[in-house]
This record gives sequence, structure tokens and C-alpha cells, in this order.
Amino acid sequence: MMTDDITALWVTLRLALVSTVILLLIGTPIAWWLARSRAPFKILVEALVALPLVLPPTVLGFYLLLLLSADGPAGGFWHTLTGTGLAFTFTGLVIGSVLYSLPFVVQPLQNAFAAIDEPVLEAASTLRAGGMDRFFSVALPLARSGLLTATTLGFAHTIGEFGVVLMIGGNIPGKTQVLSIAIYDHVESLQYAQAHILSAGLLAFSFIILVLVYRMNTRAGARS
Repeated sequence: MMTDDITALWVTLRLALVSTVILLLIGTPIAWWLARSRAPFKILVEALVALPLVLPPTVLGFYLLLLLSADGPAGGFWHTLTGTGLAFTFTGLVIGSVLYSLPFVVQPLQNAFAAIDEPVLEAASTLRAGGMDRFFSVALPLARSGLLTATTLGFAHTIGEFGVVLMIGGNIPGKTQVLSIAIYDHVESLQYAQAHILSAGLLAFSFIILVLVYRMNTRAGARS
């Protein structure tokens, strides 16, 4: 494996780790609200969260690029605040990855929270457990399989991103070049052997991740 490929691997893993942590922090309360809320605009929030599932990555990446560029509202504000940009930076990659992978974290968690029997939460309430206490001591443990699935899918999906990260981050070795873009570079320059090594690694990783997810879901179903 070439030095640039090792660097791209490190950037990819760092991006996936940071994005997954942020996704869990943001996605968990969103999933809890979607599972418990009866608000009339709930369907709009669900559609907005699920939008990256049907939207071409380049479309999402294009509008994020406009948003995060120095002339955009978010990018301009960030540049005024810090003196640095968001587009074509690792921070920009994280923002794009979080938005693009959000449904892969929210939906498994939402399904897990929705499957919790209401009497269980009501019983905790009768024991004078507050809302936060019920969530952390009752809901989260019961939704453990959904949490593990969300974490695994969020991490794996970030590993394989291409369109969004290319639009927002470009292809800067050591900064924004991830494995999927490195594969594209190798194919474009007819370095098929290097492309095969990276592609085979991602293929094996993706297969193992799916096996783990299905195994966790099967065990969860057997216990319930």
C-alpha cells in the first residue's frame, strides 16, 4: 500500500470516528422525539432526516458547498468568526458526513425506541423517575440493539462516502482525500492493482459490518 493510501486510510477512519460520535449525539434525541412525538409536523422532520437516502450525493454535496463556501451563509460566518474556511477542510467533511449519514443512525434508533412498551416507561414514572432518568436508565438499555446498529451503520456508511466528500472536500492528499477518492484516483491513472487492494479491503469491511448488524438483530429478536 502506498504512503498516500495509508494517509487516506487514516483520514477516512478519523472522519468516520468523529462523524459517528457527532451522529449519536445529534441523532439519539432526534430519534427519541420521532418515536414518541405526535406533533403534526413530525412527518416533515422524518422526510427531512431521510432525504439523503434518495437524494443523489452530488446534489447534497453541491448545496453544502454553496452553504459552506466563503460566500455562503455558514462558511462566511465561520470565516468571519475564525478566519478559516469550511469548504475543502476536514471540518467541512465532518459536516457533510454527518448530514449524509444521519438517516442511517436515526432510523434504527427510532425503530428501537418505538418498540419499547409504554407501560414500561409508565412503571418507571410511577417510581418517580424523571424524564431524563427514564431515558438513560430504561429507554437506552432497552434500545441497546438499535444503538449498536446505528453506531455500526453510521461508521460504515461514512467509510464508504464518495460524492458528498468529493464535492465538499475536493481531493487534497493528507487533508480531505479519503479511501473512496483514492480508489477513484488509482482507476483514473490506470493503477488497477492499487485500486483492487483498497476496493477489496472496503468490500470485506462492508460485508463483515453487515454480518455483524444482522447477527445483532437476530439475537435481539430471539431475546424479545
